[in-house]
Amino acid sequence: MKIALPVWEGRVSPVFDTARRLLLVDCDDAVEVARSEEPLTERLAPRRAARLMDLGANVLICGAISRPLASMLASYGIQVVPFVSGDAEEVLSTYLSGGLRDPNIAPRFLMPGCRRRRFRGHRGQRY
Repeated sequence: MKIALPVWEGRVSPVFDTARRLLLVDCDDAVEVARSEEPLTERLAPRRAARLMDLGANVLICGAISRPLASMLASYGIQVVPFVSGDAEEVLSTYLSGGLRDPNIAPRFLMPGCRRRRFRGHRGQRY
Protein backbone atom coordinates (compact mmCIF):
# COMPACT_ATOMS: atom_id res chain seq x y z
CA MET A 1 0.00 0.00 0.00
CA LYS A 2 1.22 3.49 -0.78
CA ILE A 3 0.04 6.38 1.39
CA ALA A 4 0.21 9.98 0.21
CA LEU A 5 0.16 12.93 2.59
CA PRO A 6 0.37 16.51 1.35
CA VAL A 7 2.91 18.21 3.60
CA TRP A 8 3.86 21.75 4.53
CA GLU A 9 6.51 22.47 7.16
CA GLY A 10 6.23 18.96 8.60
CA ARG A 11 2.47 19.09 8.97
CA VAL A 12 -0.45 17.85 6.87
CA SER A 13 -1.22 20.65 4.41
CA PRO A 14 -4.52 22.35 5.25
CA VAL A 15 -5.92 22.18 1.69
CA PHE A 16 -5.02 19.37 -0.70
CA ASP A 17 -6.18 21.28 -3.78
CA THR A 18 -3.34 23.78 -3.34
CA ALA A 19 -0.65 21.60 -1.70
CA ARG A 20 2.80 21.69 -3.32
CA ARG A 21 4.54 18.61 -1.83
CA LEU A 22 3.58 15.02 -1.15
CA LEU A 23 5.08 12.60 1.30
CA LEU A 24 4.74 9.11 -0.20
CA VAL A 25 5.12 6.14 2.12
CA ASP A 26 5.20 2.52 0.93
CA CYS A 27 3.89 0.13 3.58
CA ASP A 28 3.67 -3.61 3.94
CA ASP A 29 1.24 -4.77 6.64
CA ALA A 30 1.31 -1.38 8.40
CA VAL A 31 5.13 -1.32 8.39
CA GLU A 32 6.90 1.41 6.47
CA VAL A 33 9.30 0.03 3.87
CA ALA A 34 10.18 3.15 1.84
CA ARG A 35 9.40 6.83 1.57
CA SER A 36 9.97 9.78 -0.73
CA GLU A 37 8.83 13.35 -1.23
CA GLU A 38 7.46 14.46 -4.57
CA PRO A 39 6.54 17.88 -5.92
CA LEU A 40 2.87 18.41 -6.69
CA THR A 41 2.74 21.19 -9.26
CA GLU A 42 -0.47 20.24 -11.06
CA ARG A 43 -3.15 22.85 -10.45
CA LEU A 44 -6.16 21.41 -12.29
CA ALA A 45 -8.11 18.77 -10.37
CA PRO A 46 -8.04 16.11 -13.14
CA ARG A 47 -4.27 16.42 -13.49
CA ARG A 48 -3.76 16.39 -9.74
CA ALA A 49 -5.84 13.20 -9.44
CA ALA A 50 -3.95 11.61 -12.34
CA ARG A 51 -0.64 12.51 -10.68
CA LEU A 52 -1.59 10.60 -7.53
CA MET A 53 -2.62 7.62 -9.64
CA ASP A 54 0.67 7.79 -11.57
CA LEU A 55 2.58 7.85 -8.27
CA GLY A 56 0.77 4.66 -7.24
CA ALA A 57 -1.06 6.11 -4.23
CA ASN A 58 -3.73 3.90 -2.68
CA VAL A 59 -4.62 6.23 0.20
CA LEU A 60 -4.59 10.01 0.51
CA ILE A 61 -4.63 11.44 4.01
CA CYS A 62 -5.30 15.16 3.74
CA GLY A 63 -6.86 18.25 5.19
CA ALA A 64 -9.67 19.90 3.28
CA ILE A 65 -10.32 18.70 -0.28
CA SER A 66 -12.86 19.81 -2.86
CA ARG A 67 -15.71 17.45 -3.65
CA PRO A 68 -14.87 17.18 -7.36
CA LEU A 69 -11.27 16.24 -6.62
CA ALA A 70 -12.29 13.75 -3.92
CA SER A 71 -14.69 12.15 -6.41
CA MET A 72 -12.00 11.91 -9.08
CA LEU A 73 -9.62 10.24 -6.66
CA ALA A 74 -12.33 7.77 -5.63
CA SER A 75 -12.96 6.96 -9.29
CA TYR A 76 -9.26 6.04 -9.56
CA GLY A 77 -9.64 3.75 -6.55
CA ILE A 78 -7.74 6.02 -4.17
CA GLN A 79 -9.19 6.07 -0.66
CA VAL A 80 -9.46 9.61 0.72
CA VAL A 81 -9.12 10.26 4.45
CA PRO A 82 -10.06 13.96 4.66
CA PHE A 83 -10.17 16.72 7.29
CA VAL A 84 -7.00 15.56 9.02
CA SER A 85 -4.55 17.99 10.59
CA GLY A 86 -1.40 17.73 12.63
CA ASP A 87 2.20 16.66 12.47
CA ALA A 88 2.63 14.48 9.35
CA GLU A 89 4.73 11.83 11.12
CA GLU A 90 2.27 11.55 13.99
CA VAL A 91 -0.69 11.37 11.60
CA LEU A 92 1.05 8.66 9.58
CA SER A 93 1.89 6.51 12.61
CA THR A 94 -1.63 6.94 13.97
CA TYR A 95 -3.11 5.90 10.61
CA LEU A 96 -0.87 2.84 10.40
CA SER A 97 -1.91 1.74 13.89
CA GLY A 98 -5.61 2.18 13.03
CA GLY A 99 -5.99 5.19 15.30
CA LEU A 100 -7.60 7.48 12.73
CA ARG A 101 -10.63 5.18 12.86
CA ASP A 102 -10.71 5.07 16.67
CA PRO A 103 -13.36 7.53 17.96
CA ASN A 104 -11.26 8.11 21.08
CA ILE A 105 -8.12 9.10 19.14
CA ALA A 106 -9.33 10.44 15.78
CA PRO A 107 -10.90 13.70 17.03
CA ARG A 108 -7.44 14.87 18.07
CA PHE A 109 -6.46 14.97 14.38
CA LEU A 110 -9.57 16.66 13.03
CA MET A 111 -9.24 20.01 11.33
CA PRO A 112 -10.68 22.79 13.47
CA GLY A 113 -14.41 23.16 12.91
CA CYS A 114 -14.91 19.67 11.45
CA ARG A 115 -15.96 17.77 14.58
CA ARG A 116 -18.06 14.79 13.54
CA ARG A 117 -18.10 15.67 9.85
CA ARG A 118 -14.76 13.84 9.55
CA PHE A 119 -16.53 10.50 9.72
CA ARG A 120 -18.97 11.32 6.94
CA GLY A 121 -18.09 11.69 3.33
CA HIS A 122 -19.68 13.99 0.84
CA ARG A 123 -23.42 13.35 0.60
CA GLY A 124 -23.35 11.32 3.80
CA GLN A 125 -20.99 8.59 2.58
CA ARG A 126 -18.37 7.26 4.97
CA TYR A 127 -14.68 7.61 4.13
